[in-house]
Amino acid sequence: MTRIGLYPGTFDPIHNGHTDIIGRAVKLVDKLVLGVAIDTGKAPMFDLDERVAIVEETVAPFRGATEIVVEPYEGLTMHFARKIGAGIVVRGLRAVADFEFEFALTAMNQQLDREIETVFLMADPRHLAIASRLVKEIALLGGDVAKFVSPSVKDRLMAKAGRD
Repeated sequence: MTRIGLYPGTFDPIHNGHTDIIGRAVKLVDKLVLGVAIDTGKAPMFDLDERVAIVEETVAPFRGATEIVVEPYEGLTMHFARKIGAGIVVRGLRAVADFEFEFALTAMNQQLDREIETVFLMADPRHLAIASRLVKEIALLGGDVAKFVSPSVKDRLMAKAGRD
């Protein structure tokens, strides 16, 4: 039986905190699906195709550890998890504020599908402050994002921010 995990997010952009969670999640499953959420409630800096391409590039080093699939999705995460056969949803936690949101989300998700478990991975202390929203803001204001994202993501981010 193949253990399939889903790590969902908008990944706008994917940052070192996400990468840390991916590196640890691949140890827990035989197949990890990175669900790139279309999420119509947000106005992403990168369009869907760009985000999928950036995530594909970023996860390349992890492909030897387990099977990794990058797939966009729309709608409820639990519906997508069921569609791909995921037994777990992987979530990263940074701080108490994350916990409160994730706790409520997990309770709702359990009501939608009790067969799919949510697994929380604590952020590495080096990545506690990293959030995609903040990384984008730093880039837009001309700051250096090299500590927060891979070199290729930095280049794409700075170009998108008009700072290349």
